[in-house]
Amino acid sequence: MAFFRRAFAALTAVSLYTQNAFVAEAVELDLTQPSSIRAAAKTIAGDMMAYYATNASGTVVSGIPGLLTYPPYYWWEAGAMFGQMVEYWYYTNDTTYNDLVTAGLLFQVGPQANYMPANQSKDEGNDDQLFWGFAVMSAAELNFPNPPADQPQWLALAQAIFNQMTQRWDTTLCSGGLPWQIYTFNNGYDYKNTASNGGFFQLAARLAKYTGNQTYADWATKVYNWLEQSPLLTSSYQVYDGSNSLKNCTDADQMQWSYNYGILIGGAAYMYNYTNGSTLWQTRLSGLLNNTDVFFPSTYGGKIMVEVACELNQKCDTDQWSFKAYLARWMAVAAQIAPYTAEGIMPKLKGSAQAAAAQCNGGASGTACGSRWFQTTSDGNTGVGQEMSALSVISANLILEVAAPKTAVTGGTSKGNPAAGTGNGETKNPLEGNPVTTGDRAGAGILTTLVLAGILGGAWFMVT
Repeated sequence: MAFFRRAFAALTAVSLYTQNAFVAEAVELDLTQPSSIRAAAKTIAGDMMAYYATNASGTVVSGIPGLLTYPPYYWWEAGAMFGQMVEYWYYTNDTTYNDLVTAGLLFQVGPQANYMPANQSKDEGNDDQLFWGFAVMSAAELNFPNPPADQPQWLALAQAIFNQMTQRWDTTLCSGGLPWQIYTFNNGYDYKNTASNGGFFQLAARLAKYTGNQTYADWATKVYNWLEQSPLLTSSYQVYDGSNSLKNCTDADQMQWSYNYGILIGGAAYMYNYTNGSTLWQTRLSGLLNNTDVFFPSTYGGKIMVEVACELNQKCDTDQWSFKAYLARWMAVAAQIAPYTAEGIMPKLKGSAQAAAAQCNGGASGTACGSRWFQTTSDGNTGVGQEMSALSVISANLILEVAAPKTAVTGGTSKGNPAAGTGNGETKNPLEGNPVTTGDRAGAGILTTLVLAGILGGAWFMVT
């Protein structure tokens, strides 16, 4: 309880900071000066955290540690936000929010310490759980301060999520892959999407690098190979959103989202690094990076990131406004751990950062960040995702100034548990997970068959 009291004291500090931020001018950014980048990041971090905790009494706006206010924010975006704040600390050394971030990450682990809280069962998908996994994996890699000894540890939490993903791997349809949803009673269980499978791939790759355990690398390769033979990843490295498993994944929703590319780029960069620059993973990483040009339209000089599927006509939903954050995050990681990519990546991160800062000149604070970076003044479309995207791309310009992610042999201090999430004390490293049964699928099919057409075609309808 003492730890959580410290965390709530930190909320008051957040309140005082964000109140001061309300009198600030628009964000200024000089990318040649690391101090200017850090100052801009600090302003935006304060504006973003104001959506989570703002009042003088030090309470969370939603009333529950680790949750943003719903609606409009689903559980997963809070995990993504905390992951961004771990990286904010890494880039800036600003400890203002550390206790707050730790408390949020720990409060949502659920009774089995695997990010499966019962009150999220109606909304939680595999990709949602994985975004919390990314956050705790970053905490382990970056040596974010470890939780108290009597609390779950960062690495063990990431391993728990990995182990659960292996158990959900479904070979009965589409020759493998993870469903979008975890529970059969949720709409979308029969949709195998890139975010879930790409997220599993990335988490496995990062665990391989951190621990040196080849089993994680084997799983990363297995999942990537499945994506490659599915319609979700083409031979020319175009990344599509998902596929209907009731049709045995014979076609795909061909919408291209920046976060799907970012997730795969992050995983491929870690595998390139883990394999000491293998030709295979260099080819894959380069192919994915080359296709990100779709998010940097030549109309805007080819160096400003745009969520082209929904941003130009302002049709993005609450989730989608945050997607640019993840492409920026993992492009930066690629530039750091696969250095040959930096020459092509950094100009895009610089151009996007300067454009994002120009958008951070609206709202009550005078620094609230809008969504459309190709405009020079705020479009007035603000929120957590917009702040996160701006914070991510601006902070990413410090990537070559900071140390590379730690591993267990290069100074990483987080304690792991290879058996976490398996329900027993033995290490479970299966290369075949427990398939979903026909009975399980039947329950999902009744609920989802009628809505799958909407899932597969909804994104196209939305943007047209």
